[in-house]
Amino acid sequence: MLEKGKLITVEGVDGAGKSTQMAVIDQALRERGIDLVRTREPGGPETAEKIRKLLLNEPMSPKCELMLMFAAREENLDKIIRPALAKGQWVLCDRFTDASYAYQGYGRGRSIEEIRALENFVHPDLKPDLTVLFDVPTEVAAARLSRKLDRFEKESQDFHRRVREGYLRMAKAEPERFYVVDGTQTPEQISAQLREVFAQWK
Repeated sequence: MLEKGKLITVEGVDGAGKSTQMAVIDQALRERGIDLVRTREPGGPETAEKIRKLLLNEPMSPKCELMLMFAAREENLDKIIRPALAKGQWVLCDRFTDASYAYQGYGRGRSIEEIRALENFVHPDLKPDLTVLFDVPTEVAAARLSRKLDRFEKESQDFHRRVREGYLRMAKAEPERFYVVDGTQTPEQISAQLREVFAQWK
């Protein structure tokens, strides 16, 4: 019987450095001979990427934002994540449902029960096997954002503090799933830490 693959998600506030380290995790797993698929949220399949453009650039109500996030997530699950896991592949995903709790829940103020209901509707049977959370003070994260900013990155410091607090609360509630990385370390220190972790993580 084919062994089911694993889902690894990467989370953190904008500017935490997670995008830089995704390649390190990818390489560490591939060096072990693991068949790996990478995707992102919102995004992944073509339809979800179109939704991503709307989410990052167009003004909308918080409720619309939340529902579009889960619409894109359903496409990603249907077209990329579930098929890969069923084939025994591992999936490395840049953000997943924890981001909805952090951004739309803690950040925007949508109710946790509301988000949980959508989670149970879209993927009641699936949770990440491991979530790597890059944590940095919001002031540090903001200073790193030098490129053109999207709609979320332009939000206030208070918004991003609430998002960070949401992530840390989730990590505290599920320490067996979350691996928290101190994002204030140098990129080289973080990379070395991740290589060590993923050289042996099963």
